[in-house]
Amino acid sequence: MKRNEFIKRLKAGLKGMPQDTVDEIVADYEEHFAAGLAEGRSEEEVAAALGNPGRLARELRFEAGFRNWKSDASPSSAWSAILAFMGLATIDILILLPIVLPVLGVVFGLFVGALAAFIAGGFILIAGPFSGFPGGPLVSILGGLGIMSAAIAAAALLTLVSIWIVNALMWFGRLHYRVIEPAIHSEA
Repeated sequence: MKRNEFIKRLKAGLKGMPQDTVDEIVADYEEHFAAGLAEGRSEEEVAAALGNPGRLARELRFEAGFRNWKSDASPSSAWSAILAFMGLATIDILILLPIVLPVLGVVFGLFVGALAAFIAGGFILIAGPFSGFPGGPLVSILGGLGIMSAAIAAAALLTLVSIWIVNALMWFGRLHYRVIEPAIHSEA
């Protein structure tokens, strides 16, 4: 494979990442080609030593997603990290998908339930005193506040569990990468 084809396939694998990051990565691999040519190696030899550009792109996407998750633990960075992990673990996708998707579905469903409980507590808090709530207005106000605070506590616990799940996936992805990395470099 020639340099242009390697870079083209690498760019295709990195599509969707920020352009400055892609440019930096491409420049790094251009330097690898320049250094190899300066040592008297052919473009095909350098490309073979670097490995499969599609695989490299998946690994680079995973590393970028992992760094993004570590620097900014937000829902969008978690989703990006999970997608990057799934891209890296394409071989294991048949094993992981049936495990990861139901867990994510349950966590999402519990978040929706916590939101519904918060809204119900707010409704009881606001409408209870005026609707003849059993026990009187004070019970409805305290009951509404209690339900709302329980919903907030449940959402906080779910957030901690979600962070733990993303960290577990990132740990598995890094472990997966460490296991397959020697095989990748032995091909070179």
